[in-house]
Amino acid sequence: MEKTPDTFVDLGRGTPAWFTFAARILPVGILGQFLSAGLALFRDSSLWGLHAALGGALSFPAVSLVAGALFVSRLRGFGWWAGLTFLLYLLQVILAAGSMPLLLSFHPVNGAFLLAASLVLLANVERRRSQSLAEDNATAKQGK
Repeated sequence: MEKTPDTFVDLGRGTPAWFTFAARILPVGILGQFLSAGLALFRDSSLWGLHAALGGALSFPAVSLVAGALFVSRLRGFGWWAGLTFLLYLLQVILAAGSMPLLLSFHPVNGAFLLAASLVLLANVERRRSQSLAEDNATAKQGK
C-alpha cells in the first residue's frame, strides 16, 4: 500500500491563494532583510529602520502560514514546517530586541535558518499545487 504524503490531503479543494502567497512572500522578505542589513551595515546606517520595518511586516506571512496549518484541515500537513518557521521568526525578533552583543550575533545565523525553513515550506506548498494541477489535468483527460 502506497502512503500519500500528508501535504497531499484533499487536493481537490486546492491550496488557498492566501496560503500560497504567504509561502512565496516570506522567503522574498527574508532575502530583503539580508539585503537591507547589508546595505545598512556597509552603505547607509539609516536603513536599519527599513530593516526593522520589514522584519515587523514579515509577521503577517509567518502568522498566516502557522494559522493556516492549524485551522485549515487540508493544510495540516504543513504544520511542522509552518510551526518551525514561526518559532524561528519569534526567535529572530527576540534576538533583535536584545541589546546584548552575544545574543545579537546569533541574529544572522537564525535568519539563515529561517530562510532555509521558509524555502522548504515553499517547496512543499508548490509541490502540493503541482500535484493538484496534475490531478486536475488527469481528471480532465478522463472526462473527454
